[in-house]
Amino acid sequence: QVQLVESGGGLVQAGGSLRLSCAAGGSAFSFNPVAWYRQAPGKQRRLVAHISSGGGTIYVESVKGRFTISRDNAKNTVYLQMNNLKAEDTAVYYCNTIENRSNYWGQGTQVTVSS
Repeated sequence: QVQLVESGGGLVQAGGSLRLSCAAGGSAFSFNPVAWYRQAPGKQRRLVAHISSGGGTIYVESVKGRFTISRDNAKNTVYLQMNNLKAEDTAVYYCNTIENRSNYWGQGTQVTVSS
């Protein structure tokens, strides 16, 4: 069983920065791909960024150049550094991983960007 705990969300002004953390317990974390998703009110949950077990990264077009996903396998933690935040980045951000073909989600952390 994999437990994911997100932290680092909050209220920030447009143009500001936040760093989200996703801490994993009970898993072979370093072997797993990890992704950040977000869900705005009334909208579907959508992929934001993905990092493979080898460190390769993928970003949705709207966050390229502003967000950086990284991982510290020694700490079983994946980060999402978010810079130059915009009002449209407001959402609940979720961490996701897949292990042994099962899908795991954290509880989410709220990010609110005021314009």
